[in-house]
Amino acid sequence: METARAIRKVFRSRPTIEGAGVHLKRAFGFSEVPLFDPFLLLDDFRSDDPARYRPGFPWHPHRGIETITYVLRGDVEHGDSLGHRGVITSGDVQWMTAGSGIIHQEMPKGDPLGSMWGFQLWANLPAGQKMMDPRYRDVRADQIPTVTLSGGVEVRVICGRVGDAQGPVRDIVTDPVYVDVSLPPGSTYVHPTTAGHTVFAYVTGGRGYFCEERRPFAYEAQGANYFDMERDPRLGDGTLVLFGDGGRIVASTEADPLRFLLVSGRPLGEPIAWYGPIVMNTQEELELAFAEYRAGNFTRHRAG
Repeated sequence: METARAIRKVFRSRPTIEGAGVHLKRAFGFSEVPLFDPFLLLDDFRSDDPARYRPGFPWHPHRGIETITYVLRGDVEHGDSLGHRGVITSGDVQWMTAGSGIIHQEMPKGDPLGSMWGFQLWANLPAGQKMMDPRYRDVRADQIPTVTLSGGVEVRVICGRVGDAQGPVRDIVTDPVYVDVSLPPGSTYVHPTTAGHTVFAYVTGGRGYFCEERRPFAYEAQGANYFDMERDPRLGDGTLVLFGDGGRIVASTEADPLRFLLVSGRPLGEPIAWYGPIVMNTQEELELAFAEYRAGNFTRHRAG
């Protein structure tokens, strides 16, 4: 049997403000580069107060990355320089490959009760694909398969494969997996992983174990004394687990349910030049991107 991945490091999501004044929690970002290669950032936007998310993310550019938006509750209106307009609603995913350049906006609207909850993940593109034509995928909730496993474990498969179910997002250069896992109390989930790939889990509800032994263990944790693993090795809502290498991850629960996003991808191992919404390989490429944006010729993909 493949070796189970041990926990390498644990993070706690941190409050921050982005866009025109959106209050959210950041699980990881610029300061964690290159730990999560090929991933750059994960934001959790969850609120029952429209004043904290309605300012939204007005028109802004992206180049060199993919942005993946997954909505659990509420609506997000969007538009972009490719002419797309629409609404992402509960259970939907927007997988946008910015490539050579796209300008877009995302405006959270919430649900009828004023609630809004979703995630945005940024994935880096390799140097050879950074200037590819932009590509846009709008994946509706009913297109995402849900697999029910032994013990009542349910897995929504956005990208990658679980058993015979393959997610609707395919042909991504970093071979990512993106699944939403729900465990009832007293259950275990084992997910095979590709050796050498980066793997992390972000807990979105309940609490559980992310080590096969279910015992106290030592690892590096962000924030001194935040995790007292000698008393309770379970990890809860808003916690991110970065795994070491291995062929599988094991998550389990006792009396509590557990829900988490599980993400993996092939590291690029390339230099990163990153400022704001643009991520390139060199400072010269980064400066050129902003110069083109200011000059009005940022989006230069082929027509059609």
